[in-house]
Amino acid sequence: MTNRERAMNILHYKQADRMPAVHFGYWPELLLEWADQGKLPRELALSWADGNAADSEIDRLIGWDFNWYRTVGAHNGLLPGFEHKVIEVLPDGTQRVQNPDGLIERIRPGVTSIPSEDDYLLKDREAFETLYRPKMQFCPERVNYEYFKNFNQTRDKDVPIGLHLGSVLGTIRSMVSVVGMSYLIYDEDEDLFADVVDTFADMQYKCAEEILKTGAKFDFAHYWEDICFNSGPLLSPETFEELCAKHYKKRNDLCRAYGIDIISLDCDGVTDRLLPTWFENGVNVMFPIEIGTWGDQFEAARQKYGKGMLGVGGMDKTVLRLDRAAVDGELERLTRLSAMGGFIPCPDHRLMPGTKFELVQYYAEKIKEIRL
Repeated sequence: MTNRERAMNILHYKQADRMPAVHFGYWPELLLEWADQGKLPRELALSWADGNAADSEIDRLIGWDFNWYRTVGAHNGLLPGFEHKVIEVLPDGTQRVQNPDGLIERIRPGVTSIPSEDDYLLKDREAFETLYRPKMQFCPERVNYEYFKNFNQTRDKDVPIGLHLGSVLGTIRSMVSVVGMSYLIYDEDEDLFADVVDTFADMQYKCAEEILKTGAKFDFAHYWEDICFNSGPLLSPETFEELCAKHYKKRNDLCRAYGIDIISLDCDGVTDRLLPTWFENGVNVMFPIEIGTWGDQFEAARQKYGKGMLGVGGMDKTVLRLDRAAVDGELERLTRLSAMGGFIPCPDHRLMPGTKFELVQYYAEKIKEIRL
């Protein structure tokens, strides 16, 4: 069987010869660690990105079958983006930078984590109408029509590839910061934030529709939607439902009309309070299921929603910093979860610094021994 057949069969509760070895990429710092240790060429570490040639070569060196995050899509963000510019340099070398989303960030020297959010441009109705609404419109330049017309002939047929549907709320949160989103939701112009969400969503729906009209065929569809943190969602589930449910349903109904019935969504943090909105409006794959940090959510979700709730993820990647005994214990747990069907183990997020190359190789070898 091809890896594409294995993955799609498992997620459709059909027969597969074995479990595929699936991952979700790496922190760049880890790849440089491995290069310094002589585990892989430095040029691979520096050129890696999800689904590119370097990713495939690292898969070969480790023994992975594929990276789940193999997706293609339109230009779903602001077009054109804002100018990326340094606004101010503080005495300690920290830069205040305007990024292409119009968010002002603090970039600290030597710090590789997510920058802190300092300010934002989308603060009121005037800013939305003059600065943002024009950048949220559909135009043909957002879609590479020639690429998608030839997609079925040129795509990698061994691995599943998804249509990236963009984001209903996560990207907007990136534009205005968590603080800014909170203010906009309760702005005195009570329709403003809903207008932002609707305008952005309508453009992304049109992007997906135009791609699907080319005849390009995809194995699944996918959202990026980081809208939760370590104890739950960044806004009330009721507000999320009111603002976003209709857009998930519309976009997911479009996908199903074109034969795509596997729809995954990437949201970090504790997601259980938003699962009803996603699941009831067509999202059916939890990903990446962050057990190592927040605890196992998939088993509880399966018990609540039934076999229609699928999963990719849920492998505690922290054991890959320890030893074989820890990996064996995790493999035993994953074998039990896999027996439920509709579940593909995958490290619960990017592999982080300190992960041992040989343990990743060992895990990738052993996960293939799971028989379904």
